[in-house]
Amino acid sequence: MTVNVVLGISGGIAAYKAPDLVRRLRERGADVQIVMTASAEEFVTSTALQAVSGRPIRSNLWDKEAEAAMSHIELARWADVVLIAPSTAEVMARIVSGGAPDLLTTICLATEAPIALAPAMNHVMWSNPATQANRQVLEERGIHILGPGIGSQACGETGSGRMLEPDVIAAQVVALIGGKGEGLLQGRKVVVTAGPTREAIDPVRYITNRSSGKMGYAMASAASTQGAEVTLVSGPVNLPEPPGVTVVQVESAEDMYTATHDAIGDTDIFIAAAAVADYRPAAVVQQKIKKNDEAMRLELVRCPDILASVAALDAAPFTVGFAAETENVTDYARGKLAKKKLDLIVANRVGRDCGFDRDDNAATVLWNNGEKQFPTASKTELAHDLLELIAEHFYAMRGSETQPKLTVISSND
Repeated sequence: MTVNVVLGISGGIAAYKAPDLVRRLRERGADVQIVMTASAEEFVTSTALQAVSGRPIRSNLWDKEAEAAMSHIELARWADVVLIAPSTAEVMARIVSGGAPDLLTTICLATEAPIALAPAMNHVMWSNPATQANRQVLEERGIHILGPGIGSQACGETGSGRMLEPDVIAAQVVALIGGKGEGLLQGRKVVVTAGPTREAIDPVRYITNRSSGKMGYAMASAASTQGAEVTLVSGPVNLPEPPGVTVVQVESAEDMYTATHDAIGDTDIFIAAAAVADYRPAAVVQQKIKKNDEAMRLELVRCPDILASVAALDAAPFTVGFAAETENVTDYARGKLAKKKLDLIVANRVGRDCGFDRDDNAATVLWNNGEKQFPTASKTELAHDLLELIAEHFYAMRGSETQPKLTVISSND
């Protein structure tokens, strides 16, 4: 399947990665037409880009020969997806405002294809309230924001704002329009759970936790880019639906339990990345509780254990757990690994400054005779790394000729 990608390159130092990005896209069957801004030409040459793309580079909205045929409209219609990588804060602001002073932003206004931006900028610029407000508006309009990652930057500082690596971007972009190609999970059916659950106290109050759903959504997206058919069972979150993924919205732990078992019948892989409540109120009061007494007692009972119910299925799946802990993370994770008889467990620390409700995470993956550490990275990048490791261990234990039954269990994101 040929995928038509308009690759917009704007004026950031990460433009030097553009030739590698083009190569990665073409490896996945993409036909790439590059459109550069004037600033981008200061960082990477059109000669190099034309050599790797095999197409003349477009940059001038006022190219008389090209525009005689309304070429900006032609490109907007030709594209299966428009990708801007790197995307600067300036380009994000222009797209939000609807400005179209150059060829690239004109195409963005004229296209009906999905648009994806891979931001790249100094970490202070990325965290600036104006940039974050623009990011939110773009996502609300259905534009996909890929990253950014966390790491060292050209300015010599470290933080969030680093453009995702070309291979990660290419995989996500091709998945936007279904051209997944041959991935590690090609042809597999995957169910992912994500986000918190809400356990009702009365019609206006509930018990919940700090999970944002970002890790679970990243896992669903990563599984899709690896060729899987993905169903995402999601608790209440404020996130755009991952492209190419079927999303089932639920509220409580009971709802998630039911939806998971409804979807899991012919599933190859189950990734339970949701932070499911351990307890719920024993009874839900039908009317709003009034503030009459100095104290109130709330009786709680156990919620259904999705991990135990899946692990108890007749065809025991390959299982991977998540241990989200505030202290003694590795010790508790090792205990859960043994007690639950898991094949792998992903351990990470959670708290107000890490784990929950953030764009980044760090993890240590443990198994019976080893471990591997993953340093702090964006949850998008971490999800891809985790899936690669899980696949490696699965095939090592089950053999490449088996029909995989892989379960990833998580207590947090």
